[in-house]
Amino acid sequence: MPRWKKILYTLLATVVVVAGGVFGWSFLHRPDTCAEGVERIGGECVGVNGSGYDFGTEEISAVAKAIARENDRIDKEPHVTVAMMLPLHSDKPALRRQIRSDLQGAYLGQLAANAGTGEPPKIRLVLADPGRDYRHQSTVVDTLLRMADSSADRLRAVTGFNLSLGATEAAVRRLTAHHVPVLASRITGNGIANKEGLAAVAKPDFPGLARIIPTNDDVARALAGFNGDWNRENSRTVLVHDTRPDSYNESLAKAFDGIEEKGPAGPAAMSFTSPEIDEAGSTGNQFTSIANNICGSQADTVYFAGRTLHLRLFALKLAEVGCANRHYTIISGSDAASLRQNMSARDWERLRGTAGRPKVTVQYAAPAHPEAWSTELAAWKKDWARTHGREPAERDLPQYLTEPQAALAGLEKLIETTPATDFGAPPDLEDSRTMLVYDGLVTIGTALHQAQSGAAENTPGPEDVGREWAQLQSQHRVRGTSGLICLTGGGNPYDKPVAVVELDPGQKGGGKLKFVGLGWPADGRPQPHNCVIPDHTS
Repeated sequence: MPRWKKILYTLLATVVVVAGGVFGWSFLHRPDTCAEGVERIGGECVGVNGSGYDFGTEEISAVAKAIARENDRIDKEPHVTVAMMLPLHSDKPALRRQIRSDLQGAYLGQLAANAGTGEPPKIRLVLADPGRDYRHQSTVVDTLLRMADSSADRLRAVTGFNLSLGATEAAVRRLTAHHVPVLASRITGNGIANKEGLAAVAKPDFPGLARIIPTNDDVARALAGFNGDWNRENSRTVLVHDTRPDSYNESLAKAFDGIEEKGPAGPAAMSFTSPEIDEAGSTGNQFTSIANNICGSQADTVYFAGRTLHLRLFALKLAEVGCANRHYTIISGSDAASLRQNMSARDWERLRGTAGRPKVTVQYAAPAHPEAWSTELAAWKKDWARTHGREPAERDLPQYLTEPQAALAGLEKLIETTPATDFGAPPDLEDSRTMLVYDGLVTIGTALHQAQSGAAENTPGPEDVGREWAQLQSQHRVRGTSGLICLTGGGNPYDKPVAVVELDPGQKGGGKLKFVGLGWPADGRPQPHNCVIPDHTS
């Protein structure tokens, strides 16, 4: 064979080997995708998608597809993107139902915002899954930041955020540091909130962050005022708290511990340590010891700073111990809104006992409840008639009750007129999730339309939207189903009420949630007329 042919064959063989190696490396290292914009990381499907992907959770398939259809409908109109960021997969049925409630609220809020005044921009909604406990949030935040800079995506807000965790805070901090507005509708931890005051507002910890749910400090104040805990005997209360690092647990424990009570000291705080948010571990054994210790004290009211799963186990253990026929009241925070969904028929029997009344009553501050406005308004009218000698006229009725009542009626009408096939299962307003997330999307829509009005023909930028949060008060208050949303200079909701709810075991069968009344963080005072925020808050 001529020398030139040998050289040519050698070169060709080298090219084939190199090309094969490059192809093999690319094939072996390319991302394992679950769907468009979603890759498999550590066995989880993580990423951002707005085309109907359900992230492997069958319960949300219908609503994910409904969101995609609305995205397609408004695709040719001026629109921006809003991301709904929260873990979208769980192996626990109760948690999957909670995720569905959140997304139903997001979808309904998208519909309401896109209908609204008919003015642009419309909202394209995408789902952003950061993995369990937000463990892959940095990957998702990378994508969201690119979408904010993209002229095609025009990401203008991120909402969702259903767990107050360190990873959640890291995601919010990074997004806001890059001037991407965040609206937190489901997290109560004090660590993910801006401080008030001129200096703090001028240089916020989270630029462009808004919240529509009270912090745990506000929740504790509202519960204390509602129950008259400032006059409660210290000897009859005890704090039980989880020591696992968790912003929700930590801030709620601190808030409960700060409630001022009278009389001699009661039992010292008692702690337990859970392995995970949704894992029991050895907490059952820990709760047996804690329940026996409480039994040996005079305490009959327990402030519980822990997650829903552990609250359920503790309540059942306290009922089981049954100390000298004593009745206990457990008071907890907003995470307990999912407690009823986690109760079995056997659980209800254990809470009821055989004495004809519950051994344990669980009371908590729900972010919302569908019976709140009608119940409170009926009581208000009764008091008015008694003190004024006549029925109140329409002009006499308080805005802080009538406007949320009208907003709730609007949501209920929207649910009725939306095809049932869009939901997968009827929305359950009792757990507050659908209402809160709906209010969040409506709030974002309000800010977008106000920012657009000052942006002429151009789509408002992220910073334009973030600057609008502080304007949503007084005449620009948002009439939420969970209450009037009037945001301070720090983006916090002023005197946002909490719905005080009790878990009622009843006499037989499954129990229910019973709305007890509204708690107001501002020393028990309802929001002022027109939701004009007092000077001392900003």
